[in-house]
Amino acid sequence: MALLPPDVVMDGHATATDLELLRAHVDGDRHAFAELFRRHRDRLWAVALRTLGDREEAADALQDALLSAHRAASRFRGDSAVTTWLHRIVVNACLDRIRRRQAHPTVPLPDGNRAEDGSGTGGIEPAAVAQDHDTVLVVRAALAALPLEQRAALVLVDVQGYPVAEVARILGVAEGTVKSRCARGRARLAVLLGHLRPAVAATPSARSDPAGMVGDVPGVTPGNPGPTEGVGSGSSRYRRDANQEDT
Repeated sequence: MALLPPDVVMDGHATATDLELLRAHVDGDRHAFAELFRRHRDRLWAVALRTLGDREEAADALQDALLSAHRAASRFRGDSAVTTWLHRIVVNACLDRIRRRQAHPTVPLPDGNRAEDGSGTGGIEPAAVAQDHDTVLVVRAALAALPLEQRAALVLVDVQGYPVAEVARILGVAEGTVKSRCARGRARLAVLLGHLRPAVAATPSARSDPAGMVGDVPGVTPGNPGPTEGVGSGSSRYRRDANQEDT
Protein backbone atom coordinates (compact mmCIF):
# COMPACT_ATOMS: atom_id res chain seq x y z
CA MET A 1 0.00 0.00 0.00
CA ALA A 2 1.45 3.37 -1.04
CA LEU A 3 1.98 6.23 1.34
CA LEU A 4 -0.69 8.90 1.51
CA PRO A 5 0.01 12.12 -0.37
CA PRO A 6 1.98 14.55 1.86
CA ASP A 7 -1.01 16.90 2.15
CA VAL A 8 -3.18 14.23 3.78
CA VAL A 9 -2.96 14.29 7.59
CA MET A 10 -4.21 11.29 9.54
CA ASP A 11 -5.99 11.70 12.88
CA GLY A 12 -3.45 11.92 15.68
CA HIS A 13 -0.53 12.74 13.40
CA ALA A 14 -1.04 16.50 13.44
CA THR A 15 -0.32 16.74 17.17
CA ALA A 16 2.55 14.25 17.21
CA THR A 17 6.12 15.49 17.50
CA ASP A 18 8.66 14.81 14.77
CA LEU A 19 10.32 12.19 16.92
CA GLU A 20 7.00 10.51 17.65
CA LEU A 21 6.22 10.39 13.94
CA LEU A 22 9.61 8.90 13.14
CA ARG A 23 9.20 6.25 15.83
CA ALA A 24 5.67 5.50 14.61
CA HIS A 25 7.08 5.03 11.12
CA VAL A 26 9.70 2.60 12.44
CA ASP A 27 6.94 0.73 14.29
CA GLY A 28 5.02 0.23 11.05
CA ASP A 29 2.72 3.26 10.76
CA ARG A 30 2.36 3.64 7.01
CA HIS A 31 1.36 7.32 7.17
CA ALA A 32 3.68 8.79 9.79
CA PHE A 33 6.56 9.50 7.42
CA ALA A 34 4.24 11.23 4.95
CA GLU A 35 3.19 13.66 7.70
CA LEU A 36 6.83 14.21 8.67
CA PHE A 37 7.66 15.04 5.07
CA ARG A 38 4.63 17.35 4.77
CA ARG A 39 5.86 19.40 7.74
CA HIS A 40 9.36 19.99 6.42
CA ARG A 41 9.09 19.64 2.63
CA ASP A 42 9.12 23.39 1.84
CA ARG A 43 12.40 24.11 3.60
CA LEU A 44 14.00 20.85 2.44
CA TRP A 45 13.00 21.67 -1.13
CA ALA A 46 14.36 25.21 -0.85
CA VAL A 47 17.71 23.95 0.44
CA ALA A 48 17.97 21.38 -2.36
CA LEU A 49 16.96 23.85 -5.07
CA ARG A 50 19.30 26.62 -3.98
CA THR A 51 22.21 24.25 -3.45
CA LEU A 52 21.91 22.59 -6.86
CA GLY A 53 20.48 25.47 -8.89
CA ASP A 54 18.43 23.10 -11.06
CA ARG A 55 14.85 22.01 -10.46
CA GLU A 56 15.14 18.51 -11.87
CA GLU A 57 18.37 17.83 -10.02
CA ALA A 58 16.90 19.22 -6.80
CA ALA A 59 13.77 17.08 -7.12
CA ASP A 60 15.86 13.97 -7.73
CA ALA A 61 18.15 14.75 -4.81
CA LEU A 62 15.20 15.35 -2.51
CA GLN A 63 13.59 12.09 -3.63
CA ASP A 64 16.83 10.16 -3.00
CA ALA A 65 17.30 11.79 0.41
CA LEU A 66 13.77 11.08 1.59
CA LEU A 67 13.94 7.48 0.45
CA SER A 68 17.22 7.12 2.33
CA ALA A 69 15.72 8.70 5.45
CA HIS A 70 12.64 6.50 5.11
CA ARG A 71 14.82 3.37 5.16
CA ALA A 72 17.37 4.57 7.74
CA ALA A 73 14.85 5.78 10.32
CA SER A 74 15.41 2.82 12.63
CA ARG A 75 19.00 3.93 13.16
CA PHE A 76 18.14 7.48 14.22
CA ARG A 77 19.61 7.80 17.72
CA GLY A 78 17.99 11.06 18.75
CA ASP A 79 21.29 12.90 19.25
CA SER A 80 19.90 15.83 17.25
CA ALA A 81 16.50 17.08 16.14
CA VAL A 82 14.72 15.06 13.47
CA THR A 83 14.65 18.09 11.20
CA THR A 84 18.43 18.48 11.56
CA TRP A 85 18.85 14.84 10.60
CA LEU A 86 16.61 15.30 7.54
CA HIS A 87 18.43 18.44 6.44
CA ARG A 88 21.79 16.71 6.74
CA ILE A 89 20.66 13.88 4.47
CA VAL A 90 19.27 16.33 1.90
CA VAL A 91 22.42 18.48 1.92
CA ASN A 92 24.64 15.43 1.49
CA ALA A 93 22.45 14.14 -1.35
CA CYS A 94 22.88 17.51 -3.09
CA LEU A 95 26.63 17.61 -2.57
CA ASP A 96 26.96 14.05 -3.88
CA ARG A 97 25.12 15.07 -7.05
CA ILE A 98 27.40 18.08 -7.50
CA ARG A 99 30.48 15.88 -7.11
CA ARG A 100 29.15 13.38 -9.64
CA ARG A 101 28.31 16.20 -12.02
CA GLN A 102 31.84 17.59 -11.72
CA ALA A 103 33.35 14.16 -12.27
CA HIS A 104 31.16 13.51 -15.32
CA PRO A 105 30.38 16.88 -16.90
CA THR A 106 27.62 17.06 -19.50
CA VAL A 107 26.78 19.55 -22.23
CA PRO A 108 24.21 21.99 -20.78
CA LEU A 109 20.85 22.26 -22.50
CA PRO A 110 19.45 25.63 -23.56
CA ASP A 111 17.88 27.69 -20.80
CA GLY A 112 14.42 26.25 -20.19
CA ASN A 113 13.02 29.66 -19.33
CA ARG A 114 12.85 30.77 -22.95
CA ALA A 115 11.01 29.28 -25.87
CA GLU A 116 12.82 28.42 -29.09
CA ASP A 117 11.60 31.58 -30.79
CA GLY A 118 12.97 33.68 -27.92
CA SER A 119 9.55 34.72 -26.68
CA GLY A 120 7.77 33.64 -23.52
CA THR A 121 8.97 30.95 -21.21
CA GLY A 122 9.38 27.26 -21.83
CA GLY A 123 10.22 26.14 -18.31
CA ILE A 124 8.31 25.89 -15.07
CA GLU A 125 9.89 28.93 -13.44
CA PRO A 126 7.89 32.17 -13.66
CA ALA A 127 8.96 34.71 -16.21
CA ALA A 128 10.94 37.70 -15.02
CA VAL A 129 11.72 41.04 -16.57
CA ALA A 130 14.94 41.01 -18.56
CA GLN A 131 17.03 42.84 -15.98
CA ASP A 132 15.87 40.62 -13.13
CA HIS A 133 16.33 37.49 -15.22
CA ASP A 134 19.89 38.40 -16.17
CA THR A 135 20.75 39.28 -12.57
CA VAL A 136 19.34 35.99 -11.33
CA LEU A 137 21.45 34.04 -13.83
CA VAL A 138 24.62 35.87 -12.81
CA VAL A 139 23.96 35.41 -9.08
CA ARG A 140 23.11 31.74 -9.58
CA ALA A 141 26.29 31.17 -11.59
CA ALA A 142 28.39 32.90 -8.93
CA LEU A 143 26.88 30.77 -6.19
CA ALA A 144 27.54 27.64 -8.25
CA ALA A 145 31.18 28.70 -8.65
CA LEU A 146 31.82 28.55 -4.91
CA PRO A 147 33.51 25.52 -3.37
CA LEU A 148 30.92 22.98 -2.22
CA GLU A 149 31.43 23.54 1.50
CA GLN A 150 31.15 27.32 1.19
CA ARG A 151 28.06 27.06 -1.00
CA ALA A 152 26.28 24.74 1.43
CA ALA A 153 27.06 27.01 4.38
CA LEU A 154 25.93 30.18 2.58
CA VAL A 155 22.70 28.61 1.34
CA LEU A 156 21.78 27.50 4.85
CA VAL A 157 22.89 30.65 6.71
CA ASP A 158 22.41 33.56 4.30
CA VAL A 159 19.66 32.31 1.99
CA GLN A 160 17.61 30.08 4.29
CA GLY A 161 18.34 32.00 7.48
CA TYR A 162 19.30 29.09 9.74
CA PRO A 163 21.28 29.97 12.88
CA VAL A 164 24.98 29.17 12.68
CA ALA A 165 24.64 26.64 15.51
CA GLU A 166 21.93 24.75 13.63
CA VAL A 167 23.93 24.79 10.40
CA ALA A 168 26.91 23.39 12.29
CA ARG A 169 24.74 20.48 13.42
CA ILE A 170 23.37 19.94 9.92
CA LEU A 171 26.82 19.92 8.32
CA GLY A 172 28.48 18.09 11.19
CA VAL A 173 31.20 20.71 11.73
CA ALA A 174 32.12 23.26 14.38
CA GLU A 175 30.35 26.62 14.50
CA GLY A 176 33.64 28.36 13.80
CA THR A 177 33.99 26.31 10.63
CA VAL A 178 30.56 27.44 9.44
CA LYS A 179 31.44 31.08 10.12
CA SER A 180 34.74 30.71 8.30
CA ARG A 181 33.12 29.08 5.27
CA CYS A 182 30.47 31.79 5.13
CA ALA A 183 33.07 34.55 5.39
CA ARG A 184 35.17 33.08 2.60
CA GLY A 185 32.10 32.48 0.47
CA ARG A 186 30.86 36.04 0.95
CA ALA A 187 34.27 37.39 0.03
CA ARG A 188 34.25 35.37 -3.20
CA LEU A 189 30.72 36.51 -4.04
CA ALA A 190 31.66 40.12 -3.37
CA VAL A 191 34.34 39.85 -6.04
CA LEU A 192 32.15 37.96 -8.49
CA LEU A 193 29.09 40.17 -8.02
CA GLY A 194 30.65 43.55 -7.24
CA HIS A 195 29.53 44.96 -10.59
CA LEU A 196 25.91 44.08 -9.77
CA ARG A 197 25.75 45.82 -6.41
CA PRO A 198 23.54 48.77 -7.52
CA ALA A 199 21.18 46.50 -9.50
CA VAL A 200 20.86 43.94 -6.75
CA ALA A 201 20.21 46.60 -4.13
CA ALA A 202 17.45 48.11 -6.27
CA THR A 203 15.73 44.85 -7.18
CA PRO A 204 13.27 43.53 -4.58
CA SER A 205 13.19 40.06 -6.14
CA ALA A 206 16.96 39.83 -5.95
CA ARG A 207 16.99 40.86 -2.31
CA SER A 208 14.29 38.43 -1.21
CA ASP A 209 15.59 35.53 -3.29
CA PRO A 210 19.23 36.13 -4.27
CA ALA A 211 19.49 32.74 -5.96
CA GLY A 212 16.39 33.43 -8.02
CA MET A 213 14.92 30.03 -7.43
CA VAL A 214 11.74 30.42 -5.39
CA GLY A 215 9.04 28.04 -6.59
CA ASP A 216 6.51 25.41 -5.70
CA VAL A 217 7.63 22.17 -4.17
CA PRO A 218 7.44 19.38 -6.76
CA GLY A 219 5.42 16.27 -6.22
CA VAL A 220 8.15 14.33 -4.49
CA THR A 221 6.98 11.25 -2.62
CA PRO A 222 8.74 9.82 0.44
CA GLY A 223 9.14 6.40 -1.19
CA ASN A 224 7.27 3.15 -0.81
CA PRO A 225 6.94 1.51 2.61
CA GLY A 226 9.48 -1.19 3.18
CA PRO A 227 12.02 -2.53 5.65
CA THR A 228 13.64 0.26 7.61
CA GLU A 229 16.97 -1.52 7.80
CA GLY A 230 19.67 -0.25 5.49
CA VAL A 231 20.08 2.92 3.49
CA GLY A 232 19.27 3.43 -0.14
CA SER A 233 21.74 3.67 -2.97
CA GLY A 234 24.33 6.43 -3.07
CA SER A 235 27.95 7.09 -2.29
CA SER A 236 29.61 5.68 0.78
CA ARG A 237 29.72 9.09 2.41
CA TYR A 238 26.01 9.55 1.76
CA ARG A 239 25.29 6.26 3.48
CA ARG A 240 27.44 7.13 6.48
CA ASP A 241 25.83 10.54 6.96
CA ALA A 242 22.34 9.10 6.71
CA ASN A 243 23.06 6.77 9.59
CA GLN A 244 25.08 9.00 11.92
CA GLU A 245 24.15 11.83 14.23
CA ASP A 246 26.32 14.77 15.22
CA THR A 247 29.41 13.92 17.18
